[in-house]
Amino acid sequence: PIGLAVTTNLAFNFLRKPGPGDLVADCRLLKLGKRLAVGEASLFSGGSPEVVCHATGTYSIPPR
Repeated sequence: PIGLAVTTNLAFNFLRKPGPGDLVADCRLLKLGKRLAVGEASLFSGGSPEVVCHATGTYSIPPR
């Protein structure tokens, strides 16, 4: 965790209604630079292979 990191962008694309059951997320850190961190997550429902939601986020990392 980095103190004072702020969200600069956060987007959710809801692709389909999830079925009953748990939601499982597959997350990836796409870039970790000196100033920005970018990641994405794909959410799945009830063991189905189809993505129900795709999310991306960008965080601004303050200088040391």
